[in-house]
Amino acid sequence: MMSKTRLAALGIAALLTVAPLAGCGSSKEEAKQPEPPKKEEPAATNKDEGNKSGTDSGAKKLTGNFEIQYFVGGYGDKWWKKVIADFQAANPDLKIKESGGPKINDQMKPRWVGGNPPDFVYIDGPNLNDRQMVEDGQLEDLTDWLKDAKNIDGDKITDILAQPPQQFDGKVYDIPLVLNSWGIFWDKAFFQEKGWEEPKDWQSFLAVSDKIKAAGVTPFIHTGKYPYYINGSVLYPAIVSANNNDISILQDMAASKVEAFQKPAVLTALKKIVELRDKGFIDKASIQINHTDSQMLFLQHKDAFIPNGLWLPNEMAKDVPGGFSFGFIPSVTQDAGGKVVANTSTANVAIAKNAKNKEAAKAFLEFVFSKAQASQWAELSGAPSNIKGDISASNAPSHVKDAAKYLTDSNTVVVPAITFNADVDKAMQDATDALTINKITPEQWVERVVEVAKKASAKK
Repeated sequence: MMSKTRLAALGIAALLTVAPLAGCGSSKEEAKQPEPPKKEEPAATNKDEGNKSGTDSGAKKLTGNFEIQYFVGGYGDKWWKKVIADFQAANPDLKIKESGGPKINDQMKPRWVGGNPPDFVYIDGPNLNDRQMVEDGQLEDLTDWLKDAKNIDGDKITDILAQPPQQFDGKVYDIPLVLNSWGIFWDKAFFQEKGWEEPKDWQSFLAVSDKIKAAGVTPFIHTGKYPYYINGSVLYPAIVSANNNDISILQDMAASKVEAFQKPAVLTALKKIVELRDKGFIDKASIQINHTDSQMLFLQHKDAFIPNGLWLPNEMAKDVPGGFSFGFIPSVTQDAGGKVVANTSTANVAIAKNAKNKEAAKAFLEFVFSKAQASQWAELSGAPSNIKGDISASNAPSHVKDAAKYLTDSNTVVVPAITFNADVDKAMQDATDALTINKITPEQWVERVVEVAKKASAKK
């Protein structure tokens, strides 16, 4: 696992690949397309030549059918349409099938279970969990391939990734395509107008929330229907802070180690959510509200803070009021003087173990992890890429600059993307939801989750 300092330094490179088109609505349509990859003379001997995109006349041509599954959410599908079209143009003898959409994960589930999956999958959105897919034997082991794999620019893929792939028992099954950080958002302009201080830690967050509530605005709203938003932005950073900034507790939780959930740090973190609840800071509308509805209430200043990921501004670009200025901090649960905890998240790409055209799938991986496609991703999705970019960019959105400031600060604790067992993750989400509405205590949260973790651990 990478050191926190090195990962933080790499994170900024990815964050600043976001182009000025992020959150600009229709202006993305006018994004300048990069020049096509230059043709290269075929190498005399190279065992990897057959995996190239097809731009090299000496490379083996890709043929047959090739199916790509991708989820369409906050990042949209413009980049997928463009990159697939580019790959098709480079490989005219390949028959590419796109299987994408906002409900694609549910629609494709029977095929994954039945052993007839697509060749390539973008792991994002609800009901698709890479750890579960690995445990179910659905993903191709990429460990050996990735050691020497190069993109179509000739760069070693592992050298250009801002965040390395997560390892499952020492092996790699998927590669991060998108890098994000969870955190807390607010409107800087609104706060300046009201004279409210922007939060730096738990104490200042509570203090300004008191002022916000007194002014008739609800301090905090979260997505009750999808509690992983509050878990990722509030609970997990709080657990790390309470564990003396040691991120291994989350890694142990991800490995379903029962003792990790029973550590005092977990109860300490849960009690901070209870404090929010008992002070009346949480909007009652949070109960089972979805992400877009909660985000609309936030944009309308019905609520001052919202836990979310860096995709929020782009996802709501059409609804952001004029003059709205996104403020962002990765965590507010650290005590005064404590380190900010940046809980990062990634959206990954992988090859199905039962893929029928693994050669094309690996060639597509080499194609999407090029610098040109990283730039196009930023322009067309309005989100950070996991490929190291130009840190000299000065026209990134303000919230990205804020995120970059924290991720490059040596005092920030950067948590690499972690995937929990699907059943344990669901249990934590349900328990947090119940905790926020006073149905259970922190101790009962732990009891609930421990029972599920025991079962998950026993299955290994």
